Amino acid sequence: MRLIPRDEKFFELFAEIGVRLTRCAELVCELFAEPHRTAELVRSIKELEHEADDLTRGVIERIDKSFVTPIDREDIHLLASALDNVVDLLDGTARRVEMFHITETKVAAQQLAEVLLRAARQIEQGVGKMKRPKDVSANSVAVKALEEEGDAIYHRAVGELFAGTPDPLEVIKWKEIYDTLERAIDQCEDVANVIQSVALKNG
Repeated sequence: MRLIPRDEKFFELFAEIGVRLTRCAELVCELFAEPHRTAELVRSIKELEHEADDLTRGVIERIDKSFVTPIDREDIHLLASALDNVVDLLDGTARRVEMFHITETKVAAQQLAEVLLRAARQIEQGVGKMKRPKDVSANSVAVKALEEEGDAIYHRAVGELFAGTPDPLEVIKWKEIYDTLERAIDQCEDVANVIQSVALKNG
């Protein structure tokens, strides 16, 4: 029996960040499906990004206050930062759509956003199952497959941008948006790897 109980609140905080991550990804999907709602959706995504930031700060501050953490302090910090990075990239995608005055969508952007949403859902599930390494491993495998799917869409989409005699400004805008979406998907894989590593060490 532990004289000082472990602070299990960290798992709740990670789960809350995971919920914000998935919701942000859902809104990014809506953004590319309905670009006429850009202003409204960008505001909603920014609000969620602020909430995720507050939760991340709560995790970091709690590390210093807890006598006994449920997992290594370094792993807590690493996971919190990795989750926050994905949310930041989702927010960055939305802001780029607004800054570039995107009024018409592209199929590839919708496809990348949909892959990103599926990856976000896998991460949210993985965070909630960190005490069950086998279950977490399945989520990690799924995110890896989604990262590969996203890569294929990204490379095809960028190739199409440069086909023929494109408008240089349109190429610049969409290349930047595709890059940010692709980085977000890559970051999802990094998060999944951290979750799996933490689960295996502590399972």
